[in-house]
Amino acid sequence: MDALNLGILAHVDAGKTSLTERLLHAAGVIDEIGSVDDGSTQTDSLALERQRGITIKSAVVSFVVDDITVNLIDTPGHPDFIAEVERVLSVLDGAVLVVSAVEGVQAQTRVLMRTLQRLRIPTLIFVNKIDRRGAQYEHALRGIAEKLSRDIVPMGSAAGLGTRSASPTPYTAADAGFVSALVDLLSGHDDALLAAYVDDETTLSYAQLRGELAAQTRKALVHPVYFGSAITGAGVDALVAGVRELLPASEGYSEGPVSGTVFKIERGPSGEKIAYVSMLSGTVRTRDRLRIRGEDEEKVTAISVFDRGAAVRHTSVTAGRIAKLWGLGDIRIGDGIGDALTPAPEQAPGQRYFAPPTLETVVVPCRACDKGALHLALAQLAEQDPLINLRQDDIRQEVSVSLYGEVQKEVIQATLANDFGIDVTFRETTTICLERPIGTGACAEIIDKEPNPFLATVGLRVEPAPIDSGVEFRLEVELGSMPYSFIKAVEETVKETLRQGIYGWQVTDCAVIMTHSGYWARQSHAHGTFDKSMSSTAGDFRNLTPLVLMSALRQAGTTVYEPMHRFRFELPADALGPVLPVLARLGAVPQTPVVRGSACVLEGEIPADRMYALEQQLPGLTRGEGVLEYAFERYQPVRGAIPSRPRTDHDPLSRKEYLLHVVRRVGGNREGA
Repeated sequence: MDALNLGILAHVDAGKTSLTERLLHAAGVIDEIGSVDDGSTQTDSLALERQRGITIKSAVVSFVVDDITVNLIDTPGHPDFIAEVERVLSVLDGAVLVVSAVEGVQAQTRVLMRTLQRLRIPTLIFVNKIDRRGAQYEHALRGIAEKLSRDIVPMGSAAGLGTRSASPTPYTAADAGFVSALVDLLSGHDDALLAAYVDDETTLSYAQLRGELAAQTRKALVHPVYFGSAITGAGVDALVAGVRELLPASEGYSEGPVSGTVFKIERGPSGEKIAYVSMLSGTVRTRDRLRIRGEDEEKVTAISVFDRGAAVRHTSVTAGRIAKLWGLGDIRIGDGIGDALTPAPEQAPGQRYFAPPTLETVVVPCRACDKGALHLALAQLAEQDPLINLRQDDIRQEVSVSLYGEVQKEVIQATLANDFGIDVTFRETTTICLERPIGTGACAEIIDKEPNPFLATVGLRVEPAPIDSGVEFRLEVELGSMPYSFIKAVEETVKETLRQGIYGWQVTDCAVIMTHSGYWARQSHAHGTFDKSMSSTAGDFRNLTPLVLMSALRQAGTTVYEPMHRFRFELPADALGPVLPVLARLGAVPQTPVVRGSACVLEGEIPADRMYALEQQLPGLTRGEGVLEYAFERYQPVRGAIPSRPRTDHDPLSRKEYLLHVVRRVGGNREGA
């Protein structure tokens, strides 16, 4: 049977979880449709999700449409949980992007669509809530065309919008306007189709047009638009037919080599790690040993396969299915199993689909005795969400996490209390900046030459690299010039050290080239006893590298960049005058406002750390009528005073302080290398 991994994505409150319920009901998986408000939906299973009425974690359900197994993945819509969406994208064959017929295209909708288009994920658009007061047909289509994609085609009309009886009517071959719109849309991506249309319009049958629509949708060139209501069920049958006809299902190779991708990790009731795996090929059976990251093998102790709504215990899982695997204690999100040991080409190591978190806060246990338990609990949460970027400050005995927003912080607080019994508070939330090298810097320290106290030679050059390229480590020394474990120690230490630059922020978009290497081979006394003071160890290279690297980085210099949000502000036209000076004081850069009658739309950029202040002043500035949308846009150099972040290490920028902590001498003998 063919399989399709289908993602449901939307801005918060657009109705995607309700749509998931309706799809399960239409497929006969559930007899009664759950309610988000009542906390009775299939996919919002966490107590916190039911309390808040929002999706926090991605969830998987499965159903069958004709001869296709659809693995449906419901994702969070709130921007604070965009990391959950990011992890799902790597396993999707297609997506349904839900837009509200009342609110139209919102900030998160645009972020999601841009990413879906960049990754070439085939996407259908479902305009939901046509039964709600204020629902509009033409306005919704115009917003989609202007803000998401021009390459759309409505698949039907809709009548009775804003009433409980609202319903769409699918277009057919008899609708001349629809056929003409199809020809115009599809011929824009196919010269042969355009030529056939120009030469003789009658040579294009409706069946050919539908076939071409399916082909171009599967290539993510065009996006069919459906109207309906997840609450009443109107239009859902047409959407299901569109999923069946237009999105790319494929037959898995169950007899091929084992290959799969881990996109989610959770902990079971007993604390055991459970990996969600999308199987690309092959078959995994209970008690099979799987290679993880090309390293050690681990044994699968149990398997649950998503089948007709629920995860059911099986002895095996085959290609095309999504399963939960137990027993893989060292597994991480993004890992491949079996032969899927390299990342997909769309996402190289270190590259992200969405912007990273821009906020940071220190987590403080209410009881001092919970410090150790807090670190362990946060480490488990970081397994499930690596982007919280756990940051341990051993000097101050503090731990901090990265955040997308205040709601995420509240969820972390509630999770720690409910799941781990740890009550916490938070310090003030601060903005996360980053550093990029300005120029080139180089440094080398030679073995057995002052002032180098370590039995290692390390030379490094730091250079700027293209924006968003991350950190690249290269060699200008021969790979065989010393044991590979020593080179690996340098590389790992370089990446760890660059988490804190000249001003304490993570350094990115740079290349680090190893220019010098050297070591002392393993030496022994006459009676064969290994002499640590005469032999280089990996510890020598780990201890020396931070000194060399930070000297090179200081020579290169760095610029601190702060995150910028793009905002869209809808407000009464007469409120524009008072708003503009406030934006100026907050460092915003507005574009030319667009005035339409008594309303005004203002777009621009603003430093991320000023957005909260703008939100606080919004009601008073606009008499409560202003609507503000925003999303991360880019990083820009900080203007004015350069912010710094306290270091959490022994500060290799201060050689004396660093060596006092790292080098310990007892009776003249070297230790700790």
